[in-house]
Amino acid sequence: MIKCQQVVSQAKIGNRPILDGIDCEIKRGEFVAVLGLNGAGKSSLLRSIAGLLPLSAGSILVDDIPVTPRTLTHTRQHLAMLFQGGGLIPQLGALDNVLCGRLGAFSGWQTLTGFPASEQHTALKLLDRLGIGELAYQPTHQLSGGQRQRVAIARALIRSPQILLADEPVTGLDIMAIQQVMKTLAHLHQEGMTIVTVLHDLALASTYAQTAIIVDRGRVVYHGSSDNLEAEFERLCDP
Repeated sequence: MIKCQQVVSQAKIGNRPILDGIDCEIKRGEFVAVLGLNGAGKSSLLRSIAGLLPLSAGSILVDDIPVTPRTLTHTRQHLAMLFQGGGLIPQLGALDNVLCGRLGAFSGWQTLTGFPASEQHTALKLLDRLGIGELAYQPTHQLSGGQRQRVAIARALIRSPQILLADEPVTGLDIMAIQQVMKTLAHLHQEGMTIVTVLHDLALASTYAQTAIIVDRGRVVYHGSSDNLEAEFERLCDP
């Protein structure tokens, strides 16, 4: 479970905090779409949950553990974040990019000689599971956008998280790649993973997510069913 209570970010837009009193609760096993206009604070909300955006007030709890600099090591055992654009190293192959998700689990000298065979086996299984096992040794700059995003998902999954935070995972992808990525997230949700993803497409949110959170000017203005989102946005945009 994720619980945000009166969350205020240190980062600001002008004189206003990017997150300005966020209140929401995400249950274990939910598929949640985070929506809102540009600059509303959607990505900042995910970054705050991941402990990447400092707060000036309020609190965030992941499975009843406060997200603070002191607890990040423990918190990150529970969750992983999929960044907008994937955040891969273009020159490395897909397999090596996936293994980068395990860098924090080994000392520097251990990784100098390569990751253990067991870790490489796990990474290859993840790539196979996501339908791109044959691309394991292909440099990621040679892959399509959808393939790169599935490599990024595999990198997040190698840590066996219970929660996946996905920041605009389908931005810039073609229609086929969008469906591939969203179906991958749906399968993970069906297996029990909590999915929290920033989306811009209301149809995708309604199709795949159970719950929607609409953020406006750093505050939650809607938190409920993903049905009838068009009406909610009409109210938000109504002058």
